[in-house]
Amino acid sequence: MNAVLIIFMVIAALATLGVLARGIITMARGKDITGAQSNKMMSYRVAFQALAIIFIVILFLINRPG
Repeated sequence: MNAVLIIFMVIAALATLGVLARGIITMARGKDITGAQSNKMMSYRVAFQALAIIFIVILFLINRPG
């Protein structure tokens, strides 16, 4: 069970990194004039970060002593 949660946590963290990189590249190119794409990437990044934190909290709860 712990291994599965760790794998999911790593996947969520890598997804966060990927979305962050894509958002930075989109901003750097300057093609997103309205900011709609940047807002979409920000929402995805926050969602993936929340998912990774949830997996970490679950791991802590499962592995706590007593």
